Amino acid sequence: MKLYVIRFRQDDPKKCTAAKMVKFKIASDIRHMNKNNLVLDPFSEKILLPKDKSLIKSIVGIDCSWNLVDQTFSKKFIGVKRKLPPLLAGNPVNYSKLNKLTTAEAISASLFILGFKQDALSLLDKFKWGHTFYELNRNLLDEYSKMESEEQLEDILKEYGLPT
Repeated sequence: MKLYVIRFRQDDPKKCTAAKMVKFKIASDIRHMNKNNLVLDPFSEKILLPKDKSLIKSIVGIDCSWNLVDQTFSKKFIGVKRKLPPLLAGNPVNYSKLNKLTTAEAISASLFILGFKQDALSLLDKFKWGHTFYELNRNLLDEYSKMESEEQLEDILKEYGLPT
């Protein structure tokens, strides 16, 4: 699965996971997208499901500041837009905050849900805190990777005591 990032350079470049992914050739910068890209969009009405794998050829993470997320996602991005189901951040800046993921965490989670578990774990290995993200979300990611419909999400969230 090809991985791409769109970087808006709104945060501290030393903490930018998208920049590190590009540096280590895990992902490439992209400027023009196509309809076969999975666009990780926290405002999408649809949640990423394993069956979405058949719709896409690549994953695009939009790298922006959480403080400017509304403004950034007001732009139109072409592709299959999906949001991730609830996950806890493992990064030091937003540790254990629900859905405040870095670009690397979001892309890793999407890889895991789509069935690319080893690729997801390899990506996380590039970050000192990567194992923490996986440990915090291991059971959730396993559950999400088995979902057949969005209707199953509510039961999973109740089981783990997360808000629906």
